[in-house]
Amino acid sequence: MPLSPTPAWLLPTFVRAATGAGSAASTASIERAGRRLLARWEEPRRHFHNVRHLIDLLQHVDELQQETHNPHVVRLAAWYHGAIFSSDEADAYAHRGGEDEDASAEYARLELASLDMPATAIDAVATMVKALSRHTRNPVSSDCAVLCDADLAVLASDPQRYKDYVRDVREEYAYIPEREFLVARKAIVKKLLAREQLYVSPLGATWEQSARQNLAAEASRIDKALAQLVANDGEVSAN
Repeated sequence: MPLSPTPAWLLPTFVRAATGAGSAASTASIERAGRRLLARWEEPRRHFHNVRHLIDLLQHVDELQQETHNPHVVRLAAWYHGAIFSSDEADAYAHRGGEDEDASAEYARLELASLDMPATAIDAVATMVKALSRHTRNPVSSDCAVLCDADLAVLASDPQRYKDYVRDVREEYAYIPEREFLVARKAIVKKLLAREQLYVSPLGATWEQSARQNLAAEASRIDKALAQLVANDGEVSAN
C-alpha cells in the first residue's frame, strides 16, 4: 500500500513529548532529532512498521493514558521502539528481522542524551523499548504495560484493518516463499493465542476478545491456505 504523506502535526508531537519528558535542548535541536527519527519510519521497505504504525501506536497510548505514570516518556518510547528495522532476507532467515528493540533502545539512549534528557527518563525509555521484544506478561511498570498493550492493539482492529495489517506484514517479507511465510505466521499466531492474556493494563484488557477473534480467524485462513498448497502439490505430482 502506498504510504500517505507524513502529517505535519506529527513532528510537533515529538517535540512536546521530549520537552514534557524533561529535555533541556532547544526546540530546533529536538526537531532535528525528530526528523532523523521520522526518516527511519519513512523508509520505503517498511510496509507495516511505518509512519502509519507509529501514528496508530501513539493514538493507542493516548487511549490508555490514564493508566500511565509519565505519558510523555511512554510516547517517546513509542517513537523510538522501531527506530532500527530490517526486513532483509539474511536477517529474516536468521530470526533477526523486523523491529530490533535492543538496537532501537541504544539508538534512543544516544539521541536522548544529545537532547539533555534526564538520565531517569532515558533509562525508562530504553527499558520500555526493550520490553517490546518479549511483550512481558509482568511489565516493570504501568507505563511499560501501556506501551506493550498499545503495540499489540492492532490485533484488536476491525476485521478489515486486521487483514490489511497481515497483508502489509506479508509485503515486508515478500521474498519469503508463501509456504514458509504461512508456517512462520502460524507459529506466531499460535503463540499469541496460547497466552493467558494478551493485554496487561486494565483498559487494554477490553481489547482481548476482539484480538482473539481476529487471531483465530487468521489461524483458520492459514490452515486453509496451507491445505490448498498441499492439494496443489499433489495435483502437480499426479500430473
